[in-house]
Amino acid sequence: MIEITNVDDQKRLRRITLAAQGLLQDCEFGDGLSGALNAVRHIGYVQLDTISVVERAHHHVFFSRVPDFTPLMTDQLLADRNVFEYWSHAAALIPMSDFRFSLPYKHAIQNGKVHWYKNCDRKLMDSLLERIRLDGPLRSRDLENLRTKRAGWWDWKPAKKALEQLYMEGHLMVSGREGFQKTYDLTERVLPPSVNSTMPTVDEFANHLLEQHLRCHGVVSQKGITYLRKNADLRKAVKRLLSDGVRNNTLEELRLKTGERYVMKRGAFELPLSCGAKCLKILSPFDNAVIQRDRLKSLFGYDYQIECYVPAAKRRFGYFCLPLLYDDALVGRMDCKAHRKIHQLEIKALHLEEGVIEDEMLVEAFVKSILKFCQFQQCDSVVFTGGINNHLCHALNELSDCL
Repeated sequence: MIEITNVDDQKRLRRITLAAQGLLQDCEFGDGLSGALNAVRHIGYVQLDTISVVERAHHHVFFSRVPDFTPLMTDQLLADRNVFEYWSHAAALIPMSDFRFSLPYKHAIQNGKVHWYKNCDRKLMDSLLERIRLDGPLRSRDLENLRTKRAGWWDWKPAKKALEQLYMEGHLMVSGREGFQKTYDLTERVLPPSVNSTMPTVDEFANHLLEQHLRCHGVVSQKGITYLRKNADLRKAVKRLLSDGVRNNTLEELRLKTGERYVMKRGAFELPLSCGAKCLKILSPFDNAVIQRDRLKSLFGYDYQIECYVPAAKRRFGYFCLPLLYDDALVGRMDCKAHRKIHQLEIKALHLEEGVIEDEMLVEAFVKSILKFCQFQQCDSVVFTGGINNHLCHALNELSDCL
């Protein structure tokens, strides 16, 4: 048992988790399209989200890890059949090599598990499936175009539900995208023939999740490995694997001062860590490194909630605050919006965590990150409209004069 008792140990633990996520180095996975593919294969999934206050979450997650990434690259990964869309703990881009591990959930939905819709129109689903079989891929937009004045076979809402149910059951896959307009095709026409499509056993699935989380998080717990997965047998299998690993000395336990326990590969805590230049990264609220809020608070002491779902009067930090990662600490959050028509990034609020010192290195790192973030948002100016007076805000005001 490793006892995490002092500041240095806590710092090392944070660096282990960030290194596993590819967030300590600027080019951990390479750059461009190949870097994006390496990144998603390593971290296991990239969550999809429709909120567009700034560039969408799945693009943002890649941007935080892959130099020279552009949003069109996610479409290319999908078109090249290197990734597929399905449900992880949420809608996500998943490496095609992990396809077989989507099958248990699809099988459960086919056998009555409710995902979105309780009552499915099987006749409509069969008709849609036959149409795609005969006429080829179908866009969700095609359903909308075929809407009629009276409810009927092609009424948009039932047809859209039927299409999504076919997708969740695994009969259809997303074969391409135009923005957020999905194109669906038969699974057998989308899935590369070389991909393993055999149903995994519960133990195989549990082992896959454990290996994936050890790889992309470094420090794991049963709760984290089975995050939002409600399969009781799977949870038991993961718990058993963790216990077996500790008992046979391939894994070892860590205990924080709070009493919380985690597991990591034996010897991993003592391995040397890279020491790159300190940089500041602006993360997505849906980033793999921050999406498990309890874990985030436990390991980083960072209490985070996305507030777009909170009534305006109850928000503390803003509608869409982005976590700010500096070196190995989460140092603040920034509420901002990209005004795309005028190519301007508006920073509505900037909050630093208690005790964070705004030294010259932090200010310089923040300015560099804002410059990159503006470019990513296709903005050529930045304006700060908040009221907090600090060095970072002054730096922003100076930066806006230079863009």
